[in-house]
Amino acid sequence: MKTFATLLASIGLVAAHGFVDNATIGGQFYQFYQPYQDPYMGSPPDRISRKIPGNGPVEDVTSLDIQCNADAAPAKLHASAAAGSTVTLRWTIWPDSHVGPVITYMARCPDTGCQDWTPSASDKVWFKIKEGGREGTSNVWAATPLMTAPANYEYAIPSCLKPGYYLVRHEIIALHSAYSYPGAQFYPGCHQLQVTGSGTKTPSSELVSFPGAYKSTDPGVTYNAYQAATYTIPGPAVFTC
Repeated sequence: MKTFATLLASIGLVAAHGFVDNATIGGQFYQFYQPYQDPYMGSPPDRISRKIPGNGPVEDVTSLDIQCNADAAPAKLHASAAAGSTVTLRWTIWPDSHVGPVITYMARCPDTGCQDWTPSASDKVWFKIKEGGREGTSNVWAATPLMTAPANYEYAIPSCLKPGYYLVRHEIIALHSAYSYPGAQFYPGCHQLQVTGSGTKTPSSELVSFPGAYKSTDPGVTYNAYQAATYTIPGPAVFTC
């Protein structure tokens, strides 16, 4: 039997980090995978977001877990949204001790959909569509607005994207562990879209793989968040139409 102290410690651990709880996509509300509910349901609902093991981090940039989190099996559903439209993600409240950048990538899935597809570790299919880091040398980071309710984050689907199925990789990189290897903690999660519209572009440059996009020695990974210095966001340049 758990002692009261152990129970309190467990509650504190659960409350210590965060994940995307839900989203509004194409005008529709979607509940994302619930790591502390779905595994314990006899018939969990189908989701558009891939499984995550909890609210804890990935710490090894060379692991496939850096892609969509640990054991992130494909989801069964896709959210339909037009190219050029805005997606709103809602995080659980992010701890103020976990400052860092917020970054979003996309990858084009096979024409049959994302529900049976996971990129291999060497597949350079990911292109960055949004990034935010530190405002100068201030204490304001891209993750700062997620530390108070409502913890909303928005990204726009590039307006020129060719219609089809896409996997979205969204993450916060927490830099509070700058004094220990690997210098950062990664909180990635993935959700699946069916993009509509009349776009014609399929990104072919600035494509990266996960793992591969980041190195443990990158300045944006080893960065000491407690110093007054400009921050360089890791990964490729942002794709633009």
